[in-house]
Amino acid sequence: MRAARRNLNPLDYSRKLWMRLAMGFTFFFLYFPIVSLVIFSFNDSKRNITWQGFTLKYYEKAFDNTQLHEAFANSLLIAGISTITSTILGAMLGLALYRFRFPAQGPFEGIVHLPIVIPEICLAVAMVAFFSTVDMPLGLTTITVSHIAFSIPFVAVVIRARMAGFDRSLEEASADLGANQWQTFWNITFPYMKPGLVAGALLAFTLSLDDFVITFFTSGPGSTTFPIKVYSMVRFSVTPEVNAASTVLIVITLFLTTLALWIQSRSAKGKADD
Repeated sequence: MRAARRNLNPLDYSRKLWMRLAMGFTFFFLYFPIVSLVIFSFNDSKRNITWQGFTLKYYEKAFDNTQLHEAFANSLLIAGISTITSTILGAMLGLALYRFRFPAQGPFEGIVHLPIVIPEICLAVAMVAFFSTVDMPLGLTTITVSHIAFSIPFVAVVIRARMAGFDRSLEEASADLGANQWQTFWNITFPYMKPGLVAGALLAFTLSLDDFVITFFTSGPGSTTFPIKVYSMVRFSVTPEVNAASTVLIVITLFLTTLALWIQSRSAKGKADD
């Protein structure tokens, strides 16, 4: 290692050093607020300005907060329904985009991906306008419908990417052996799609559980979700209890995101081995 460093061009070594410093500063800028939030969730101080000692009492207060429990239950209910529905619809959409060729397919795929790239505030306003047009009262139902709408494209993208390496000759061989379309799909196509389905479902669940902007616009009385409840607590003051509730949400999100990335990496490794 030292010999390679001595043989390295000084200019190249300087560039690599600056790149490492830039990456380190970027990661520090991105994650220092999150790390400080987690650390101060254990702070034994109501003001949460200076460190006064380690304690778990604010986690106990957060777990004893019935309003937080209700908000978290609403978030889990919405995320569960949204995940199941968006995974089914997104899987069908992603499979259709992979399997069929039709006129204006390129623009259609662009429209499908539009909810991913447009600002979330625009999608939230559009949802509110739609519900107002159809005269649907805001509540858990409107939140769930909105989450399904913006989660479908994410699932479709994951399924479309997964099916890109699928060998269509396997389906042809299944048909030659006498299997009908449903048997071919269930025994050949679906097992290949399964890692993408799991990753897409975890991604949809994470997006729904974390969403604030769209949920805030489409929520009504009695439909407070966990992110909205945390926001209402922050409006009064940033206390260790707020940090504790936020830390729990961060841990859940991080776990689900890591699990989804791990499944996708295993899927990509499996395709490479094949």
